[in-house]
Amino acid sequence: MAFPAQFIDEVRARVGLADVIGRRVKLVRRGREHSGLCPFHNEKSPSFTLNEDKGFFHCFGCGKHGSVFDFVMETEGLNFPEAVEKLALEAGLQIPEQSPQAAAQAQAQAGLYDVMELAAKWLSEQLMADIGQGARGYLRDRGVGKQAVEDFRIGYAPESRNALKNYLLARQVSESDIVEAGLVIKPDDGGTSYDRFRNRLMFPIADRRNRVIAFGGRALGDAKAKYLNSPETPLFHKGRVLYNFAQARPQVRESGKVIVAEGYMDVVAMAEGGFPYAVAPLGTAVTEDQLQELWKLAAEPIFCLDGDRAGWSAAIRAAERALPILKPGYSLRFALLPEGEDPDTLVRGKGPEALQQILDDALPLSEVIWRKHADGQQLETPERRAGFKGELLGSARTIRDETVRDYYFQYFNERMEKSFGGIGTSARRNSSGNKRGNSRQNRGAPPLPGSKGGGRWQAPEQRLNSQQGLGDPSMRRIRLLLATILNHPELIERISEELVGVEIRHEKLDRLRAEIIDIAGRGASLDISTFRTQLNERGLAAVVDSLTGSKVTIIDRFAKPDATLDEAEAGWRDLLALHHRNVGLSQQRQEFTAERLAATEEAGAGDQFVKGMQQVVDEEQQLVQDLSRD
Repeated sequence: MAFPAQFIDEVRARVGLADVIGRRVKLVRRGREHSGLCPFHNEKSPSFTLNEDKGFFHCFGCGKHGSVFDFVMETEGLNFPEAVEKLALEAGLQIPEQSPQAAAQAQAQAGLYDVMELAAKWLSEQLMADIGQGARGYLRDRGVGKQAVEDFRIGYAPESRNALKNYLLARQVSESDIVEAGLVIKPDDGGTSYDRFRNRLMFPIADRRNRVIAFGGRALGDAKAKYLNSPETPLFHKGRVLYNFAQARPQVRESGKVIVAEGYMDVVAMAEGGFPYAVAPLGTAVTEDQLQELWKLAAEPIFCLDGDRAGWSAAIRAAERALPILKPGYSLRFALLPEGEDPDTLVRGKGPEALQQILDDALPLSEVIWRKHADGQQLETPERRAGFKGELLGSARTIRDETVRDYYFQYFNERMEKSFGGIGTSARRNSSGNKRGNSRQNRGAPPLPGSKGGGRWQAPEQRLNSQQGLGDPSMRRIRLLLATILNHPELIERISEELVGVEIRHEKLDRLRAEIIDIAGRGASLDISTFRTQLNERGLAAVVDSLTGSKVTIIDRFAKPDATLDEAEAGWRDLLALHHRNVGLSQQRQEFTAERLAATEEAGAGDQFVKGMQQVVDEEQQLVQDLSRD
């Protein structure tokens, strides 16, 4: 039912946010806000707050956020109209009248809920009757106890064409309602309808409010279809529902976990084995709607699948379905059972600890995508590795969320370099003839007498270089030079030769410079958006963000995105000249230090040597101060 906006506002004004939430959460008032333990995840110290004036709640632990309607929807399994209606009645407000068509539809649906509940009770009775002896034997052999049968309302559909239909007809249910509920099949030729489920173990499927909306049947004979679900009905849309969702939700909130099993029996077996927070899709590959439902339960649902080829294929399908809709903090993990095992046999044979270990070792979604593309490939040649990398990045490009997509690019690029060596910074240096490391200043000096071990003394400048410090003036200038280019990619065409000649001793910034030059050399578009996308795809999103992100304050006018290209070029060249001048002074300082060190070494060891070394350090510090004033 669609409510007028004015009515929704009135409901919101009438009900107290703290009153509604206070029924489930022990709240402590602090000024205009209240705080308490979050009802959506397990925590020991309060991270859940609500603000009456602003009309919303927020948890800093799990990120849940919303209005009073959102809270009721989440905690009671209602949709938005149901939450509005519930709160309106509590506030003593009269519900606006529905249109005749909407009222008729609501009444029809209410009637179907009654039909499904009647059917569930009758099927449960059949399991306990003499006719259900064989079905009870099957459950006993599978280790399903009486409590699980009651908790999951498991029933039995006898091998009869009309048993359920006749029962419902005798209870004054019309045949048209029985057909619409999906309980019988009406032949297209107008023949007599007959029961859809026959000689099957029956599992009621409930909605978020735990109302029966469909059934899943497990064949006990030689039926062609081992599992059979209800068809789509006004109540049941298979791709939007998860088996055991309503019952598992309290357990999920307590544990912070949700397991996605392959079928009904797996869910029951897990509950029997001490894992009551399992759900299952309904016989088909998981859908986008089901993934969104899962993420309402937990940030990283674990898919528990068979370890055979079919189970691996199911993992890949779920991973690929999830990729486009990933968002920060939300993903999937995949636990693969040993081949030939299911949750039932594993728990019974090796105990719950064995299943828990497999769940603890679940693979992240990124690993499944990596293995999917690597499976069966021989990656000995550069061409094959390039093709493999293209496939990985192709999968990452399907992710709609820009932040998650960029981190996937970075992850795959870094893993490629780790696995195959990549075209790293050292390779680029060697290919450009930029060789360092043999000069006197890089070799360091002998250890001080009395010092432990054979470590080498380093001057302040050398220590700074070895730590790749980003806070010294030289590195700040390098960062600003690169940030200017990132904000004005067209500048590369004017300053490429100068950029190549800049010495950058920070590995990640050096790699960024190399990738910038490579992209420009390929004739790629220098539009800022396209340019940054290409850098992100090369795994440099974090580096780019550290130079130009929203949290970075750029004071210099020429480096800002709104500066003109001429302003950017002039400022960039002035900064480069300053950088070269300071680097030259730094080199002079190092030479001076080396000379003083040599003179001190010649003077002798012992106290005189230590005294001389201290003099060198003092003189260096004075030079550093002089440089900083330049």
